[in-house]
Formats: sequence, C-alpha cells, structure tokens
Amino acid sequence: MQKRATIIGAVAISLAAILWGFDGVVLTPRLYELKIGYVVFVLHMLPFLIMNFFFHRQYRNLIYFSKSDYFYLLLVAVFGGALGTLSIVQALFLVGFQKLSVVVLLQKLQPVFGIVLAAVILKERLGPRYLLWASLAIIGGYFLTFGLQVPRVGTGGDTAAAAAFALLAAFSFGSSTVFSKKVLIKYNFATTTFYRYGFTAILMLVYVLVAGEISLVQATTPKQWGIFFIIAITTGSGAIFLYYYGLKKVKAIVSTICELFFPLSAILFDYWINDYQLSWVQWMSVIVMLVAIIQLNRDQARAKIK
Repeated sequence: MQKRATIIGAVAISLAAILWGFDGVVLTPRLYELKIGYVVFVLHMLPFLIMNFFFHRQYRNLIYFSKSDYFYLLLVAVFGGALGTLSIVQALFLVGFQKLSVVVLLQKLQPVFGIVLAAVILKERLGPRYLLWASLAIIGGYFLTFGLQVPRVGTGGDTAAAAAFALLAAFSFGSSTVFSKKVLIKYNFATTTFYRYGFTAILMLVYVLVAGEISLVQATTPKQWGIFFIIAITTGSGAIFLYYYGLKKVKAIVSTICELFFPLSAILFDYWINDYQLSWVQWMSVIVMLVAIIQLNRDQARAKIK
C-alpha cells in the first residue's frame, strides 16, 4: 500500500507540473495586455472565491491554527503564491513568451533550493543515490534548455531582467515546496490549497490597491475573463490540488525533481504548438531527465518513505 501511495503521489505532482507547462505556453500568454500584479491577483482571487462554495467549512480551522501554522501558511502564500508567481509571470512577459529558455531556467535551479531547504528545515537525509539521480536530472534539464550552447543572458536589458526574475522564482517556488510540506504534515491537501489561495489573494489585493491596478477589473474583456476562469479550474487551483495531494505522499526532495516536468512539458508544448524544434542534445536530455525522475521515485517506493 505504501509503495502504491508513493507512486500515486509522484504521478499527481508530475501531472500538476505538466498542467503548469501547458499554462505557460498556451493560456497565460493570452493575458499579456494586462498588468502583471493584476493578473496574479485574479489568478488567486477567482479560484479562492470558487473554492468557498465547496470548502467554506475550512474556515473552522482558523481557531485551531497555531502561530507556527499561520507562519508557514503565510510563507507559502508569500513565496509560492505572491512572490513566485509575480516573478515567473514578469519573466514571461519580459521575453514576450518568445524565449522560453530563459524562463525555463527557473525550474532547473528550483531543485537546488528545494533540496537544500528540505535538508535544513525538514531534516530530510540526502543519500548518495538521491544526489546522483538528482544531479543527473538537473544536468539533463540544463542541456534540455540550452543544448551545447553557453546561455547568454546579457544580450539585452529585458533578457537579463527576465533571468533575474527567473532566479527569484526558482528560490520562491523551491522554498514554497518545503514550507508546504511542513504544513501538510498536520493538514490535508484541501486545507493547504484553500489557505494558500486565500492568503495569497489577500496579499495581492493589497498589492493591486496600492499599485492602483484594481480598476483593471472593468477593463478586462470577456475573452480574458474566460482565460482566467479556465486557468482557475485547471492549471491553477486544479493543478495545485493535484500538487498538494501528491506532496502529502512523497518527500519534498523528490517533489522538487518531479516538478521538472514543468519545463519539460513547456518545451514539448512549445514544439507541438509553436513548432519549436528540439536538437538531438535536447532530446537526449529529455530521456536523461525522465530516467532520473523515475529512478528517484522507484528508490523512494522501495524505501517505503512517506
């Protein structure tokens, strides 16, 4: 039973990451004309309002949360919701959704932050086999993005800024994975998702009010509202539900590697939809990443680790 639960958890996280890849290539680019802070606000407020119809009983937990619970939920909202999402959307907007390799860099470095924080905060032991397969996955991810060429981030102001935001997003999402795991030790994935979106929505509401972007609600077209709604129930809260459901069953250090399916799927969707051609080096990197991810989860299932 434990082995089956571990595999199901890994598959759930991988599916969530694939949905994020689809969002980055197909859905979010269609919101390019809107302000970034406003986009992030709606992407959290709309799903949270929808969740209130189904999970309104979650408010009962407010009286049971300890100071530590509030602290980690706030960290998840700040890093995984507000700061992480603002950074990745800003990076995507800066490159006009044309140079995905710069933004995809964030998911190559995210495991580095996640692995270190998991070891420090969650006391997860980094065994030699994990370090081997994790290193291969990260190296494969690097060559999947850049091939045999040296990455060039100094070719222009926007590109350099996008790289900086990508690095900030990498740290934010890597941190959020560990903080979320800390919350999931005590609470289920529904509670964690509900309060992640709730706290982030409140933070971003303050942001758009201060920035004067709340008026964009009236300027948002029906087509853009349709995109927001699709993201809210699929690649947004839907993917987060899958992600937290899986994270409840696996170690944070394994989750960070499964999340590499985001950049992998983003590049594949970019190939299928935008006819972006992968080189033989990149295809070999795809194979290396998949083998490393599968092997990591096989090792965890064998060890019967939650």
